[in-house]
Amino acid sequence: MPSLATLTAVAQPVPFAPPALGPEEIAEVVATLESGWLSTGPRVRRFEQAFARYVGAPYAIAVNSCTAALHLSLLASGVGAGDEVVTSPLTFCATANVVVHCGATPVFADVVPETGNLDPAAAEAAVTPRTRAVIPVHYAGRPADVRRLNTLADTHGLTLVEDAAHCVEGVADGRRIGTTARFSCFSFYATKNLTTGEGGMITTSDDKAADYMRIASLHGMDRDAWARYTPGHSGQYDVVMPGFKYNMTDIQAAIGLHQLAHLDARHARRSAIWDAYDRGLAGLPLTRPLPADPGTVHARHLYTVLVDEAAAGITRDELQVRLRDRGIATSVHFRALHLHPYYRDRFGLRRGMFPVAESISDRTLSLPLSAAMTSVSVERVIEAVHEALC
Repeated sequence: MPSLATLTAVAQPVPFAPPALGPEEIAEVVATLESGWLSTGPRVRRFEQAFARYVGAPYAIAVNSCTAALHLSLLASGVGAGDEVVTSPLTFCATANVVVHCGATPVFADVVPETGNLDPAAAEAAVTPRTRAVIPVHYAGRPADVRRLNTLADTHGLTLVEDAAHCVEGVADGRRIGTTARFSCFSFYATKNLTTGEGGMITTSDDKAADYMRIASLHGMDRDAWARYTPGHSGQYDVVMPGFKYNMTDIQAAIGLHQLAHLDARHARRSAIWDAYDRGLAGLPLTRPLPADPGTVHARHLYTVLVDEAAAGITRDELQVRLRDRGIATSVHFRALHLHPYYRDRFGLRRGMFPVAESISDRTLSLPLSAAMTSVSVERVIEAVHEALC
C-alpha cells in the first residue's frame, strides 16, 4: 500500500522546472500590450543593453532562441559547406543541428567524467584541417574550461562559440560567461534560469559580427520596423542579404527585463535548493554534482544525479518511473547525440565511440530545480528519492 507521503505527493505533484515569475513581469507585459508595439522595438533594445551590462560584453543581440544564436554565430564565423565544427555529444540536438544547417559537419569529442563538459584534450584530438569552430557546452550550468578551450582555438585558428544555454549566471576564470569566447549564446526557454518563454541572446566584442547578426536575424533588412516607423524616421529599408526570421519581440523582452533584474536573487534561491539536495541525498547510491571550481560560479541550472545501478538495484529509467509515480517530474540531460538515429546513421557513429558521454547519458537524471519551488516541494523530492531507492 502506498505511504501517506506518496499519496500526498501524487495529489500535489512537483513540476520539473516551473518558471519563477513575479508581478513585475506581468505588469511589463500588460504595459507592452497597451503600448501597441508588440514586435521588435524599444523593450528589446533595453533588454539587449541591460544584458550586455550584466555580462560585461560590448554587444548583445536578442533573438528568438539559443538555436538562432548558435546558427548566426557560426555563420558570422564563416562556417559553411565542407567545414567541421567540434562539439560535445552530451547536449541538446540544437547544438549540432545548427552545424548541419550551415552545411558543415559536427565532429563530436568526449567529455570530462566529473563535469560532463567538453574535454579540451579530446576536442584538440578531433581537430582537422577542415575544422573551423569549437562549440563547448556549459553543461548543467557548470562553466567549461574556457582557458584551455580558448588556447585550443587560438592555436589552431578556430572560432570559439559558447553554448551557454544553461549558464547565464556563470563565471569562469574570474570572468562572466558572455565574455569568455568570441560568441556566447544564451537560452531563455521556459525552463531556463532567465526565461522569456522562448528567446535567446548572443554576446560578442566583435562589432562587425554584431552588425551582421543583427541584420541577418531579421530577413537581411538593414533597418527594423522600430527604426522605420517611429517619428522622424524613413519607412524605407534595403535587403542586403537573405536573412532569417530570428528576431525577439517586445513581449518577450518585457518578461526578460525583470527576469534579469531578479536573476541573482533567484540564483541564490536555486543555490539554497541545491544545498538542500546535497544534504538530503547524501549517503544514497547516487553520484551528486561536484562543487564549483575555485574562481568559477556554477549557474545551478540542472541538479543532475548519476544512478549507480549496481549499488541502487535499479536503473536510471526505473528511478524516473518510481519518482513519476510519486508525483515528481524529472528529465534526462541528455541522451548522447551520437546515439540518436539521425546522427548515428548520417555520420556513421556508434555506441562505444564516446564512452564517458555514454556513461553519463545512460545514468543521469535531473531533479526538479526552480527558484519558484517551495521548501515543502524540495523536501517532497528528497523524501520521494529515498522511498524510490528503498
